[in-house]
Amino acid sequence: MKARLLTTIAFAIPCLAFPTPNGHEFRAPGPFDSRSPCPGLNALANHGFLPRDGKNLNYDQINEAAQAAYGFEPGIYKMAVDMVFQFNISTTSQPNETFNLFDLARHDTIEADGSITRNDIYFGDDVHFDATVFAPVAKDLGLNNYNSSDQLVTVETAAKATENRYNLAMKVNPEFNASMHQHDTEYGTTALYLLTVWDEGQNAAPKPWVKALLAEDRIAYAEGYTKGQKIKTGEQLQNMTTAVRAVVGWKP
Repeated sequence: MKARLLTTIAFAIPCLAFPTPNGHEFRAPGPFDSRSPCPGLNALANHGFLPRDGKNLNYDQINEAAQAAYGFEPGIYKMAVDMVFQFNISTTSQPNETFNLFDLARHDTIEADGSITRNDIYFGDDVHFDATVFAPVAKDLGLNNYNSSDQLVTVETAAKATENRYNLAMKVNPEFNASMHQHDTEYGTTALYLLTVWDEGQNAAPKPWVKALLAEDRIAYAEGYTKGQKIKTGEQLQNMTTAVRAVVGWKP
């Protein structure tokens, strides 16, 4: 109830923002910093919860950063990190122990076609935010024009926006890779971003928080973001994925 009240107040008074944690102000990455196709991980580096250069990371750092910023229990990003080592795609000097964020961009190993914020590798860049790709997604999510009575992204809205993106990607990309990996990750990344910025009191994701994360790789402290009081679990992520997939009639 307290978290819901604070969020409602933040929405009602646009200038109200909760303090950014000390030492974790947003800084856009420099030209030599390493970033991934994942907005959530990039935001952790942009806010200094991970090393800001995004390099030489280990599993413990990911867990600690995700807990501190998002309230995740250890293991939320385990699959992606494990794949780096399983497929020997780390580019650090200690490839069995550390990795760079850019290593997560390996196509159809970790990254897959149909991202809602990045273009497909067929078009040359699957790492950096693509405004053209995101524009129809943002429209479907209602992120461009909203008011005090229209502040939330629901599971249904998010699922349908992602479905529309997949359909468009398959239409325009002649090499869209509908592989087993792509199928297994379908809608899971949508569930992950929802859980990252989920407001339990509202039972939805506030649009300003979604927009900051997806469009800017930024944690929406200026818009009133809080990670909440409860730990976000892997079970919740699985339940969110199931709920998102159910909206679009996803078949395993």
